[in-house]
Amino acid sequence: MQSLPGMDTRPTSDRLRETLFDVLCARNPAALEGSVWFDLYAGTGAVGIEALSRGAAQIYFVEAAAKTSQLIEKNLKSLGVSSGVEVMHLDVHHALRKLDSGNVAGDFFFLDPPYRLQNEYALTLRALAQSRILKDGALVIAEHERKFDPGVEFDALQRYRLLQQGDAALSFYRKS
Repeated sequence: MQSLPGMDTRPTSDRLRETLFDVLCARNPAALEGSVWFDLYAGTGAVGIEALSRGAAQIYFVEAAAKTSQLIEKNLKSLGVSSGVEVMHLDVHHALRKLDSGNVAGDFFFLDPPYRLQNEYALTLRALAQSRILKDGALVIAEHERKFDPGVEFDALQRYRLLQQGDAALSFYRKS
């Protein structure tokens, strides 16, 4: 899988990605089968592609940067993936409004903005909490720097688990 230089497109490490999917499938190995994913601030698309390889039915890759969106499309093409994916070249907030007004709902939402954009965590988590695109029981997972806490509660969306690994961390949220 290809990436771009610089820190704005920082793929989730292989180890952290493996941990993420181990956690999601720990109680139910088939938890991802037929699921709908939103890979927000998708970067290379590695998390969404991994979800697809583990049985997800549909992945929405949301990435505002043109070169990075093209990179996702290139990575999908190199893997021979052409169905069950949509690459949205929009900023996350426009994409969420567009998806919220459509008939789209998801099971898993992964967000990983560039670490320097700390405000994006609260904005995105609050937007997700107020949207209609989270199915009942949907999970929202935020990857962030270990030393940064994106927050515990965003309206009805509450963190129920914090997993730290190396310099990164994953915060798991669901509606209460």
